[in-house]
Amino acid sequence: MRVYRKYVSRYKYPMLIAMLCVSMEAVCDLLGPTLMARIIDDGIRGSSMELVRYWGLRMLLATFVGAVFAVARNILASNVSQRIGADLRYDLFAKIMRFSESGADRVESGSLITRMTNDTAQVVLFIQGMMRIFLKAPVTCIGSIVMASMLNLRLSIVIYSVVAAVTLLIVLSMKLSYPRFARLQEAMDRVNSVVQEYLLGVRLIKAFGIYDEEEEKFSGANDRLMKSGISAQLVITFISPLMSLAVGVGTVVAIYLGSRLFAADMAGAGDVSAFTVYMAQILNSLMVITNVFNNFVRTKASTERIQEVLEAEEDFAAGESLGAVRGAVRFENVTFAYPGGSGVPALSGLSFEIEAGQSLAVIGPTGSGKSTLAWLLMRFYEADSGKIYLDGRDISGLSAESVRENIALAPQKAMLFSGSVRENLLWGDHEASEEKLAAVTAAAQAEFIYGMPDGLESILGQRGVNVSGGQKQRISIARALAKDAPVLILDDATGALDAITEARVRENLRRDYSDRTVITITQRCTAAMFADRILVLENGRRVGFGTHDELLADCATYRDIYNSQVETGKGA
Repeated sequence: MRVYRKYVSRYKYPMLIAMLCVSMEAVCDLLGPTLMARIIDDGIRGSSMELVRYWGLRMLLATFVGAVFAVARNILASNVSQRIGADLRYDLFAKIMRFSESGADRVESGSLITRMTNDTAQVVLFIQGMMRIFLKAPVTCIGSIVMASMLNLRLSIVIYSVVAAVTLLIVLSMKLSYPRFARLQEAMDRVNSVVQEYLLGVRLIKAFGIYDEEEEKFSGANDRLMKSGISAQLVITFISPLMSLAVGVGTVVAIYLGSRLFAADMAGAGDVSAFTVYMAQILNSLMVITNVFNNFVRTKASTERIQEVLEAEEDFAAGESLGAVRGAVRFENVTFAYPGGSGVPALSGLSFEIEAGQSLAVIGPTGSGKSTLAWLLMRFYEADSGKIYLDGRDISGLSAESVRENIALAPQKAMLFSGSVRENLLWGDHEASEEKLAAVTAAAQAEFIYGMPDGLESILGQRGVNVSGGQKQRISIARALAKDAPVLILDDATGALDAITEARVRENLRRDYSDRTVITITQRCTAAMFADRILVLENGRRVGFGTHDELLADCATYRDIYNSQVETGKGA
């Protein structure tokens, strides 16, 4: 499992010490039956209490030393496995943070949560088990076979037969279990996704009253998880008793054969007793080995899912640094279709140019590619063809980080995070002063913040559930303004605002932030008509570009949108 190489290398010394402790513990356990045989054959049968005490003290010493090694390997196993789990979760989260948009689109968020929690927990349990129990089992099993063979080679034939039978059962178990555990993890992904969808859309579900449909959807996913779990455990349910039966039969045969050899004076009573204990140790070891392989199969499925995340496509991080820019933007024959989508381009042959400090409004019917334009400019996706320039530099050769440093975004769905209002605003500028925060909140018409019980220190719930949609949008705009980026994108960021508030925000931006290039993506002509340039899109293509008056005269699509909004409004 190549995914764990660096973690094993990081903790190799504690792991080596734990392996040494496990090996020494197994040796101490293996000495027990042999020492017991000496007590019986040399001490009890020879009526020598001195030899009973001699071998008994050594047996007690071996047990004590084994216990010391057991405590040591338990401490090391718990410590190392939990540290590896913490490192693995951190690396997964760091990787998810660097996901490209196309990479993120391929893995559902519910599945990512399962991989960071359930799959990682499975790996931690496997590593802990390997260091505590699993490694001891093969050592004890092989050691028991060797020690039993040294006691009596004839009786050892029974052990060899039992081990061969159990090995076949283990191989069969692995072959049958792996695909079942893979389906189990997929079913768990689906349950998490259904629950997450409900939690994110709980208000909409309540509004439409579709409780029965959601319960039915969850019931289906839950039943699939149940059936997958039963199917995965069914193999173990049948295989484990068969192994116990094989070892049990072997023990009976060994006792019977031992009694015949004892009667023929070809084996001692102590040898038969020790052999029986070794058979019990082999049984326990084989059962643990079976669990090892079952856990390995499940961990292998989890590991492949984790590996898929760690090897996913990263953001466009490589490239030159852009540095400070003025904010001129140019699209040159840009075409783009979403990866894994319908294949129909969201943008097709798009070209336009705005100078630094100008305002651009992008308008068009739903699905015309307005937001896609913003995602390409911020390098969330890479254009299939054509070029995008920022201050005359092709952004495809620039690092995504340096491009985004020069662009501030207020998205269509205002996303706020749990914490204080101040913490959310400081995303734009971590060192923003009180005066700057007051200025950006005033420009975004978000002065209501200071009327909240704790002002800027007021706590927002997850996703800002304790403020209204319009309040969330105004906080989002203030956060974008605080970034002081030369390019500001408002992706329908005023959709929840009334006309008066929207006009005030627009006037504040024109007056106080005139040096910024403002790209407003909107559905409203009243928001677009005051921009220096208006880009009209339809089916991903440019159908108009110019001022409001020019488009009214020359662009039928813009004129239709204007008439449907403004003229209808007059009639109302």
